[in-house]
Amino acid sequence: MTTPIIELENISFRYPGAYDAVLNNLKLKIMPGDRIGLMAPNGSGKTTLLHTIMGLCRPQEGSVRIFGTPMETEADFTGIRPRLGLLFQDSDDQLFCPTVLEDVAFGPLNLGESRSQARETAIKTMASLGIEGLQDRITHRLSGGQKRLVALAAVLAMKPEVLLLDEPCAAIDPPSREQLIGLMRQLADAGQTLLVSNHDWGVALELYDRVIVLDGRVLADGPPQQVRHMLGSQLAPGGAAHE
Repeated sequence: MTTPIIELENISFRYPGAYDAVLNNLKLKIMPGDRIGLMAPNGSGKTTLLHTIMGLCRPQEGSVRIFGTPMETEADFTGIRPRLGLLFQDSDDQLFCPTVLEDVAFGPLNLGESRSQARETAIKTMASLGIEGLQDRITHRLSGGQKRLVALAAVLAMKPEVLLLDEPCAAIDPPSREQLIGLMRQLADAGQTLLVSNHDWGVALELYDRVIVLDGRVLADGPPQQVRHMLGSQLAPGGAAHE
């Protein structure tokens, strides 16, 4: 039997000073090649879940196992983070170098590539996303959609085995949104393991083979059509105070 890439068991997480838990006894398994959409309203724990997988949030209860290894210390997470690619909801949290090329090359450099190799990797990755023309632009002067594409290029340049995308299509212009959906479709067709949080059932029905409805815990997990039929057009109401 194939080992889950990611396995969360009885995860509970509460932010300091908060009364309610954001994640409450949550259980989740992600298998190689899964294409999963996290469908939930704001405040239901989507971002917290993604950050828990990356070790950016540490649950008060439960266990995290990634690539078959228990994640118990910061050193454990440090060892697996290069194999996981997290696209933050706010691109400004991810982009910090002066130029686009430097941002995209930063990950490959940290993985041990030489400067020339990292530059070549960055340029190839940008070309695959159709943004090679941005390589010399100053990052903070880009549009919201351009920043999102550059942030995704920075993640893809590290060749992660799993992509964790936090609201990739939120707050961007329609052309950038269509471009991102097309890129996610290509990644899914190529067998990339995807865990993507969003609100768009149209995208979910087209791209994902599993949909997880989250409200602090997993309320539904199954094929998109089946979950949509079970819930109707409404997602479960959010009950958590934070995302």
